[in-house]
Amino acid sequence: MDVFIEPIGRLINQFSKLPGVGKKTAQRYAYKIIGMGEAEAREFAESIIYCKQRVKYCKVCGNFTESDVCDICRSRDSGTICVVKEPKDVIAMEKLHEYKGVYHVLHGVISPMDGIGPNDIRIKELLARLNDGVKEVIMATNPDVEGEATAMYIARLIKPLGITVTRLAHGIPVGGELEYTDEVTLSRALIERKQI
Repeated sequence: MDVFIEPIGRLINQFSKLPGVGKKTAQRYAYKIIGMGEAEAREFAESIIYCKQRVKYCKVCGNFTESDVCDICRSRDSGTICVVKEPKDVIAMEKLHEYKGVYHVLHGVISPMDGIGPNDIRIKELLARLNDGVKEVIMATNPDVEGEATAMYIARLIKPLGITVTRLAHGIPVGGELEYTDEVTLSRALIERKQI
């Protein structure tokens, strides 16, 4: 016998499909929805539908947008392209207020173990954007095995075109202590050290 009545069980099931949401958290979300007033619950549901109807991918970079081409692609110099895995990575970079170029969202990384090859992510679209005006491509994929493999694969395709390919630096975080830093990070920091 199921301990939840069907409508609650169904809501819990939907919430538990979200990444990082286990059964307990899904139950809390469901109880929160049940505790909302009719108007608040309707507004919540309508926000989900509204978002699904309005948000699409930019035809140029693959980031989230409401129009065919996002504001970043329309308003910035395209001489530098920062390549990221997902749209949420664009947000992380934009929070810095340092980067002034455009982006290219791959919507994944090469991962043979998961059956994802170069043709399954937006590499062809990136190569199609590389014209005379592009001077640098910054690889900003995650510093894990898949992210590194993807960065190296793309770099091998771009370098013969005479375009500079760079990689975000990796190393010891500000405020970190050497004794608590893992060996891979410490090794990377040593290799990528800079003159002062």
